[in-house]
Amino acid sequence: MAGVGIRISSPITERPKVACMPLARSKHWLSPYDQMGPQNSSIKVFLSQSAYCRIVMHAGSEMDDEVGGALIGLWCMDRDTEEQFIVVQHMLPAHHTRQGSVYLTFTQDTLVGFHEELEKNFAGKRIVGWYHTHPKMGIFLSHYDTFLHNNFFPEPWQVALVVEPHKSLGGFFVRDLDGGLSPTRYSGFYEMNGNLGREMVEWNNLQATEDDEMEGG
Repeated sequence: MAGVGIRISSPITERPKVACMPLARSKHWLSPYDQMGPQNSSIKVFLSQSAYCRIVMHAGSEMDDEVGGALIGLWCMDRDTEEQFIVVQHMLPAHHTRQGSVYLTFTQDTLVGFHEELEKNFAGKRIVGWYHTHPKMGIFLSHYDTFLHNNFFPEPWQVALVVEPHKSLGGFFVRDLDGGLSPTRYSGFYEMNGNLGREMVEWNNLQATEDDEMEGG
């Protein structure tokens, strides 16, 4: 496979950014698996409304073949609890891909393009994961998706997002504390930056927690 030797990871010596987890200005969306009880996840995922909108628009731009890209943002550690989390602030659509109705391949040119765009326009940010669509299928990781995730996004804090544009579904795949990754059990996330004073998430398989309040800024 082209580009199999390229890994989108950070140097071992790098550490997460110390920050306050932005719970107060976020809305928590739960997957059906989250509602069964706490997961043994290594991190929490915060997704900005602007990134969510761009991902949804890209997912809906091709309703027959899979599309995808990189998730750009910050890898952080809460200064009080030392719990790790990521903040997805931007997305980069993948170019130079090979794609079909049931597959999406990131080529070497795709991965090089991610790094060039990151260095040029997103200084200080990281590739915190990737996303792709499953038209008319569902929210899961195929064997190939799992291979791609483990080889190109190997860090414990890097995540995979799957979107099904026909039924408007979405979910994040997050590694367990022991490094394991279930291909079927997906997580919800925290929707942040409620600048419009309301939630924007419309994925039908997720449910907002009743006690969360979206706050501006």
